[in-house]
Amino acid sequence: MQTWPSLREELALLPGPVLADGQPSHTLHDPVRNQFFQLDWPTFEVLRRWHMGSAAGIARDITRHTPLQLAVQDVLQVLDFFKRNQLLQVPPGEAASLAQARQQGQGSVFKQLLHHYLFFRIPLVRPDAWLSAWAPRLAWLFTTWFACLTCAALGWGLLEVYRQWSSFTTTLVDTLSWSGLLSYGVAITIVKVLHELGHAFTAKRLGCKVPTMGVAFLVLWPVAYTDTNEVWKLTQRRQRVAVCAAGVLTEMAVAAWATLAWALLPAGTPKALAFVLATTSLASTLLINTSPFMRFDGYFLLSDWLSMPNLHDRAFALARWRLREWLFKLGATPPEYLPTRRRMGLICFAFATWAYRLGVFLGIAVLVYAFFIKAVGIMLFAVEIGWFVLKPLWQELRVWRMAWPGLRQHKRTWFSMSLLGAAFALLFAPWPTRPSGSALLRPAEQLVIYAPPHAQLLDMPVREGQHVPAGTLLMRMGSPELANRLRAADARAEQLAWQSSASGFDNEQRARWQVLQAQASAAQADQAAVQADAQRYAPKAPFAGVLRDVPPELQPGEWLGHDEPVARLVADQGQTVMAYFDEDDLARIQAGDVAHFYADDPAGPVVRLSLASIEPDARRTLNEPELVHLFGGGVLVREKNNQFYPERPVYLVSFKVLQDEPAASQHTWRGKVVVQGAWSVPGWRYLRHAAAVIRREAGF
Repeated sequence: MQTWPSLREELALLPGPVLADGQPSHTLHDPVRNQFFQLDWPTFEVLRRWHMGSAAGIARDITRHTPLQLAVQDVLQVLDFFKRNQLLQVPPGEAASLAQARQQGQGSVFKQLLHHYLFFRIPLVRPDAWLSAWAPRLAWLFTTWFACLTCAALGWGLLEVYRQWSSFTTTLVDTLSWSGLLSYGVAITIVKVLHELGHAFTAKRLGCKVPTMGVAFLVLWPVAYTDTNEVWKLTQRRQRVAVCAAGVLTEMAVAAWATLAWALLPAGTPKALAFVLATTSLASTLLINTSPFMRFDGYFLLSDWLSMPNLHDRAFALARWRLREWLFKLGATPPEYLPTRRRMGLICFAFATWAYRLGVFLGIAVLVYAFFIKAVGIMLFAVEIGWFVLKPLWQELRVWRMAWPGLRQHKRTWFSMSLLGAAFALLFAPWPTRPSGSALLRPAEQLVIYAPPHAQLLDMPVREGQHVPAGTLLMRMGSPELANRLRAADARAEQLAWQSSASGFDNEQRARWQVLQAQASAAQADQAAVQADAQRYAPKAPFAGVLRDVPPELQPGEWLGHDEPVARLVADQGQTVMAYFDEDDLARIQAGDVAHFYADDPAGPVVRLSLASIEPDARRTLNEPELVHLFGGGVLVREKNNQFYPERPVYLVSFKVLQDEPAASQHTWRGKVVVQGAWSVPGWRYLRHAAAVIRREAGF
C-alpha cells in the first residue's frame, strides 16, 4: 500500500476571495519560491482532511459532511497537483532522485540557454526597506484631493492642447529626429521607473512585501518589472486591482501634469521636456501596458475583473477545444464549464491573442535580425520563429497525429481534410492567369498642334470634325518676329551671294573668297532654319484624318499663347493600346496572347486585343500622366521635377487591336487590359519570392 505523503511544513494557507461562481477560495503560499496557488472549495476540503492519509477516506468524508460529491479519482488529481508543484515533503532517501528529476526537467545546456535568451530577469534593487520608509511620506499621492487635482490638470491641459493644436503637432514633427528619439528614450526610462514605483508603493501600502525590482528581457527586449507576488495574499479583489492599475494610473498622472506644464511653460527646454513626458506616458500606457494580449498590466486587470486566474492558459485551452470541434466534431467536453457568452468571449480573446502575438514576435524577430551581425541574426530569427510560431503548431499537429485512429472515424474529419486539400489545390495546382495592367486605348496616329511663339491665327481653312487627306494645310499663323527673321535671313543670304559672285573682279574680295563662302553657307543654313520655323506656323496633315479639339472660341486674328494646344489631328482608321505591367506578370504573358481592354468609363468600349510586344527594360519614367495614380490611373509613382518615377518596376506592353470600335476610334480611353496569360501555380509565386529573400539575406 502506497504511503500517503506529507505536505511541506513551511507552506502557509491564507483566505482568498470569493470566486465568480460564488464558491469560497483560499491561497496557498510557498515562501521558498514566493509562489501562490489559488485553491477552490473542493481542493480546500481535500487539504483539510489531508491528515486522514488515504484518498478513499478523504473522498468518503467530504461526501458525508459537505454538499460536494468527490470520487477517489478527484482526490488523486489533487495529490498529483501538489506533487507536480513540489508542495510535498521529500520522502527519506529520495532527495537524489528528486534532484535528478529537477535536472532532467531543466533540460540540456542548449535548452537552458534558449530559455534564458527568450526570457530572463535581472534583479537590480531590493526596495522593501526604503519603500517602507517612504510610503508614509508619499501618502498624499493616494488621496482623493490629489486625484481630483490630477483630473483637473488633465482637463485644463487637454483644453490648452486643443487651443494650441497647430503648435502641438509642430512640436511632434520637430521631435522626429535623432536628438528627439534620444529624448524619448530617456523619457521612456523615467516613465517606466515611475510606473514600477506606482506598483511598489501601492503594494506596500496594502501590507505586501516587495522583494525585488529590476529589468526582465523578453527576447532581449528590456521590460521593467516589480515582484508583487504577495498581492495574492489580499482577499479583496478591489485591492489586487488597485495594485495592478497603479502603474497605468501613475503614467496617466504624469501625462496629465506634463500636458498642463507644456501648455503653461514658455518655449524652451522645460516645455520640450514636458511635451516628451506627456506623449511618452500616454503612448506607452495605451499601446503597451493596457494591452491584455501580453502579460502586462492590462492582462492582470482583465484577469482580476473576470475573476479568472491564468486567463491566457484557460482561454487557449478553450480555443484549442473549439478548433478541434470545428475541424473534427469530436463531441469532447470543454476544458471547463462556463456560461456560453463568457466561453465564446474567451475563445475570441484567445484567437485575437494568437494573432497579436504572431505580429509582435515576428516584429521582434526582424528587429533582432537587423541589429545583430548577419550570422547571429539569422540564428536568433530562426529560434524565435521556431519557438513562438512553429512549436505551438507542431505540438497541436502531434496531438492530432496521436488521436488520428479516433479522428478518422468522424465524418467532419474527412470534410475538413477535403477543405484542406481544396485549399492546397488552389495554391499549388496550375490555374489560368489573368494578369492586368493600367492601359490607354488611343488612335494609331494622332498629331497635337501647338502654337509656336508669338503666333497670331490668320486663317483656318479646316473646321472641327472635318476629314482631310494627307498634305492638307490645317491652319495658317503669322508672327511679326518671324517675318522680320525671314526678311533678315533673305537679305543676308542675298548680300553674301552677291559679294561672293563679285569677288572675281576685286583683288581684295578675291582674297576673302573662302571667308565669303563660309559666311554664305552659314546664311543659307540660317535661312533654312527660319523657313523650317515658318512651317510650324502653317502645319500640314502628315496623314489622313479628322481634325479634333479645336477651341470653339478660336477665330482668325486672335493671338495665341506659346505651346497652347489649338487642334488635334486624329487618324480615322486604326487603334493601338499600350499598358504597363508589373515585373511579376511578365513570366505569364507573351507575344500573341489574347487580351481585352476595359475602359474605366462604363460607357466606354470593350476591345479585343492581341499582345504585340514587350519592352525588354523597365521604364525609368512615365510619359503618360493619365496612367499615374495621382490622376486616377493605376501605376504607383512619385513625382519629382514634373517627372513621374514608378515605385515598382513596370514594363511597357503594346497590343494590336483585333476589332475597331467606330465610336471609339477617334478618342483616347483610359482603362485596364486583362491578358489571358499562361497557366501558373499561385503558391509558386510566394515561394519564389520567399526563396529570393532568403537567398539575398543569406549572402555574407
